[in-house]
Amino acid sequence: MSAPAREGRVRVAVAARAELGEGPVWDAARERLVWVDILGSRVHTYAPDSGVRTVLATEQHVGAAHPRTAGGLVVNLRDGVGRYDTEGRFSWLHRAPVPGRRGNDAAVAPDGALWAGSMRYDEAAGGGELIRVGADGSVATVLDDVAVSNGTGWSPDGGRMYYVDTPTRRIDVLTCRGARVLDRRPLAEVEPGAGSPDGLTVDAEGCVWVALWDGFALRRYTPEGRLERTVPLPVPRPTSCAFGGPGLRDLYITTARTGTDPDRYPLAGSLLVLPDAGRGLPPTPFAG
Repeated sequence: MSAPAREGRVRVAVAARAELGEGPVWDAARERLVWVDILGSRVHTYAPDSGVRTVLATEQHVGAAHPRTAGGLVVNLRDGVGRYDTEGRFSWLHRAPVPGRRGNDAAVAPDGALWAGSMRYDEAAGGGELIRVGADGSVATVLDDVAVSNGTGWSPDGGRMYYVDTPTRRIDVLTCRGARVLDRRPLAEVEPGAGSPDGLTVDAEGCVWVALWDGFALRRYTPEGRLERTVPLPVPRPTSCAFGGPGLRDLYITTARTGTDPDRYPLAGSLLVLPDAGRGLPPTPFAG
């Protein structure tokens, strides 16, 4: 394992006031980070080298946005999954509105398919699901009984899928064939009082980094489920993380402002970065 990052090195990448910043992902083709403000209905981009930032307003709450191989973005919205082309034109890929439910975290698998989660606004148990959306628009249900579908990622060899349904307090390991779950078992459980597991990313060593909502921290777990590192943060509600920048060595962290005291935590809602935190896996764009 690589040497632990020193505490106190977390910096502000983008000072922002995102109500619910989420879903960071590195856009390798354009050398920029893509992230969303779910409740603000905004997709943000940030290019570290130039400092250039863009903001795209969506017509619905947006749980995640990922680059496409054809250019543009695929987005997980309130009523389903859609895509923007390079000119900013929008079209639905899979529209299936359910009253009281919205899209949440999503991730692109090594084969280019989008695994998109959802949740009820009231976070009711069983109100959300996890689906797999293929490049051709085909849709299959992976899990149909989740509360808050959150962090999703894959091991370096693609054989393991990591998944968080936040109220379970667990990071689970799934073995899948296509959209069919063959096995599901716990990797690690976050103890009460330490926050709740939210979004995650997997690094090149196969370790899982997870953001702890209400936990003021990120954690890094080994592939065996051992807690290897804790990175304290200056905000109570980190939501997710992703490697980006030169060599995929910088760890970007999205945060939420909602439900926090802005006077006490002025950085809540900003995009943070932990420089030289390790090395990430090359991101896969959505193939559709």
